Amino acid sequence: MRILALLLGMKAACILLVSSRSGTGAVNNSGRWWGIVNVASSANLLTNSKNVQLVLDPSLGQLNRRQRRLIRQNPGILHAITAGLHTAIKECKWQFRNRRWNCPTTHSLAIFGKIVNRGCRETAFVFAITSAGVTHAVARSCSEGAIESCTCDYRRRGPGGPDWHWGGCSDNVDFGRMFSREFVDSSERGRDLRYLINLHNNEAGRMTVSSEMRQECKCHGMSGSCTMRTCWMRLPSFRAVGDFLKDRFDGASRVVYANKGSNRASHRTDPSHLEPENPSHKPPSSRDLVYFEKSPNFCTYHGKTGTHGTSGRTCNSSSPALDGCELLCCGRGFQTQTEKVTERCHCTFHWCCHVSCLNCTSTQTLHQCL
Repeated sequence: MRILALLLGMKAACILLVSSRSGTGAVNNSGRWWGIVNVASSANLLTNSKNVQLVLDPSLGQLNRRQRRLIRQNPGILHAITAGLHTAIKECKWQFRNRRWNCPTTHSLAIFGKIVNRGCRETAFVFAITSAGVTHAVARSCSEGAIESCTCDYRRRGPGGPDWHWGGCSDNVDFGRMFSREFVDSSERGRDLRYLINLHNNEAGRMTVSSEMRQECKCHGMSGSCTMRTCWMRLPSFRAVGDFLKDRFDGASRVVYANKGSNRASHRTDPSHLEPENPSHKPPSSRDLVYFEKSPNFCTYHGKTGTHGTSGRTCNSSSPALDGCELLCCGRGFQTQTEKVTERCHCTFHWCCHVSCLNCTSTQTLHQCL
């Protein structure tokens, strides 16, 4: 049985999605228990577009009232949210696979651990990538017809140029952005600097998805002459989104709250009131990531900050970069071990229909931080 965990806002609340016909417990494909499914009640029961009841485990962090309303108003969207958040987690791990902080996750309520309660660069990336994941998945699901309340973006119609016109099914990124803003941002509470920064980074993730949209075209004409093209707008790959946000992470701006002379609540909660801590730096744009505190030391385990340390991490002994043993191991040194690995190789397809392979054994050298 499939169990999905969702990250919802700064509290990283989890939801277990299971068929109401299931038993009282569930295990994922890796054999790890994610939680015990409790008895469904009117307070934690949702029904998707296929009339399959989905139980929200009340022992875990729950959706707020606004988020529940949004899901009920958009049948089919819950699966898109889940898929988007899983994609965001995978992308985060990929982008930081060679860093001291490698986007570790847990099976507890706080999927990303205590890092989401801080205000450092890594916190900024987590908020941006998860918001982008929801935007991307919802926009794609709209064009695939998986959400009942939205479709393709058909606003671009008619001639676009001398040899092409708008047509086809454009991904509905505007609906994705709108829904992500209402759904993700609604889990933020407070009126302080952390609140403003979280909202800014959420929006930076959404803006990245929107700004990286690209035009795709299909040729028409005799014998493929391409005398006329039909074009539409397509979402970027999520890897492209992750790459962009990773660049923004490297150039993130440390900011402070700028009191611009108004004490009205609407002005105090405006992300445009963020300005660089260093006056000589330019103000952050809507797609820049921002933070307000220094990152913790990720070299060693520290329970208070929730850092795991790099002991036991695999490093590259010949690399001078961040994945190199000198930097990744924080100067503690590393140990080297060899192991034999057996893999399938020299595979041949036989008609019809099976594949035969040989088993090839090789010796691999691994370097691990002390």
